Amino acid sequence: MNPTTLKLCLMAVLSLVGIGLYGLMICRNLIKMVIVLQILVKAAALGLILAGQMSSQINLGQSLGITVIVADTIVAVVGMALAVQVQRRLGTLDVDALSSLRG
Repeated sequence: MNPTTLKLCLMAVLSLVGIGLYGLMICRNLIKMVIVLQILVKAAALGLILAGQMSSQINLGQSLGITVIVADTIVAVVGMALAVQVQRRLGTLDVDALSSLRG
């Protein structure tokens, strides 16, 4: 892989992390937060694949990336299910409304 492509991939990883962190700071909606977390995990998977490429162990990087994507999909499904339950119980998806659920 040539240095230009490597720099481009690294910039993509850093921009996805930046977008994800910014989204986590400004989002108050549960579904949007799950989507932003998906962006962050995709950045991590891309970073793993890039690290595997840089260390000449591309197979290891790809297998770790696939594992992260599968685990992230499970987390996203559970997060969406929780968001649906919160919507049914409280009528809103605002994170601040969750403080009323104290035991």
